[in-house]
Amino acid sequence: MTTGAPQEASHRAAADPAARRAALAVLVEATTEELDRLVSNIGPLPPHEIVRAPETGLVMVQGRIGGDGRPFNVGEATVSRAVIRLAGGEMGFGYALGRDQAKARLVALCDALLQSPAHGPATEDRVLAPLRARIAEERARVAAHTAATRVDFFTLVRGDN
Repeated sequence: MTTGAPQEASHRAAADPAARRAALAVLVEATTEELDRLVSNIGPLPPHEIVRAPETGLVMVQGRIGGDGRPFNVGEATVSRAVIRLAGGEMGFGYALGRDQAKARLVALCDALLQSPAHGPATEDRVLAPLRARIAEERARVAAHTAATRVDFFTLVRGDN
């Protein structure tokens, strides 16, 4: 059985921890409705099972003064998580800040699909690419709005004292 180059490239990218982290970072920025709509564009989903049903719990959030000081506990945050396994053995993990269990399940499903050689390219093209485009457009709009209100300060020197 031979596989096409796009499938191999997508499978290698999903196996790379940095690429997987980047994909998960994009997925968690989506809304539940957006993820649901985009996942439905993939087509028929492969058989999968829920290994860990979506559940909500608490995590301790740590901060640092100035970004590099000693860590201290800021407080607790509510997080939902889920784990899904495809019939091919790929395991997807999904976490979402807050109580949105449906979003955690969809993120876990997308994570598993991205690792699948058969479904990785479609998930990249039909889920991640539109999300990346929307996020980039949103960030550009915010940057343009911020730039419009920017004030440049300068020092005026008078005389030759």
